[in-house]
Amino acid sequence: MLGPRPVVAGPAVPVDGPLTAREAAGVVEAALGRITDDVLGRARDTDPVLAREVAGRVSALVRRGGKRLRAAFVWCGWRAAGGSGDPAAVVSTGAALELVQTCALIHDDVMDGSALRRGAPAVHVEFARMHRDARMTGPPEAFASAAAVLAGDLALAWADDLLTETALGSPYGIRLHREWQAMRAEMVAGQYRDIRAQATGASGLDEAVAIATLKSALYTVERPLALGAALGGADDATLEALRSAGRSAGLAFQLRDDLLSTFGDPALTGKPADDDLRTRRLTYLLAVGRGLADARGDAEAVEALAPGPGAVSHDGVRRMRAALERTGARAAVESEIAELAAAGLRHFDRAGAEPFVRREFASLVERASGVASDVTSARGTEKARDAASARGAEEAAACAR
Repeated sequence: MLGPRPVVAGPAVPVDGPLTAREAAGVVEAALGRITDDVLGRARDTDPVLAREVAGRVSALVRRGGKRLRAAFVWCGWRAAGGSGDPAAVVSTGAALELVQTCALIHDDVMDGSALRRGAPAVHVEFARMHRDARMTGPPEAFASAAAVLAGDLALAWADDLLTETALGSPYGIRLHREWQAMRAEMVAGQYRDIRAQATGASGLDEAVAIATLKSALYTVERPLALGAALGGADDATLEALRSAGRSAGLAFQLRDDLLSTFGDPALTGKPADDDLRTRRLTYLLAVGRGLADARGDAEAVEALAPGPGAVSHDGVRRMRAALERTGARAAVESEIAELAAAGLRHFDRAGAEPFVRREFASLVERASGVASDVTSARGTEKARDAASARGAEEAAACAR
């Protein structure tokens, strides 16, 4: 199946004007609508069953959600590098990232056994329901998992095709494609480290940080910034500053996501609030909680948070949440998020971007981390921790995966 050509004509707002990051994300949103229409048409030419049952579900998930943070960070990287060159390539790159995100969500939900995504049944849940409704033979769950893996693969193929065609049309195409290649490998490494940690019962903080960095921080912020900077012909110093900014801000995003996945409201986040605890996934939050429980001699918390086989019961999840609160793990992670968000802003300042772009980056970091920029300026203080806790969950909930 051929992939989509970069379709960016007729954006919702002028691409060559002084767009805000939100407006740039809106342009990508409009482009995604046209791109998915195009690939659905191509899928129908290939096979009507594929188009109806697989491509249609992928397209629906693409259209259903997200704040397009990755696309907005591409715009920030491009503007930080001077904003020269073809803005249509920036839009196409942002759209390709959103298609990769769709692949990651579909595959994550299969591996995690998550039933809900963006306020609707996860793709594998839809496939299981289709299997039952059609009275197909064999186990519905096995069919659903296999079909969802293929759906995620299709989203990745669309993303790769779009990025490749964008790179072929850019004078900076080689740099762009190298960033893309590295990002894909990092995503797979992070996902594998995640499932490996569950299988081995890993509980160390270093392992939790490695997983958070590879699985989320790099491809959520650092690589998008670098992809945009590549399209702008950034020099090495600018690129290094952006990478540092992206890694710090990306980790803040992932730590916020850990908190939302444990204490968040599914009505706001669009996903369950107990999957990480139910499966004992090694998150930074859980690693911190285990360390604090050991250090304080809290035997009840040590038992509740200990690695172990099998799924955790509803009562076990409740006890884990209580332990994370009682040991101070939740508050410690809130404080770390504020520190990381502030570090991201400091590193971004070194890139030499104009004030307007720095303000836009700060706004994006606030949305991703749930920490207001006035809080990051008071990082490490009680004010920072209290304000982050009070405003963080609701502010970042809509930005969750």
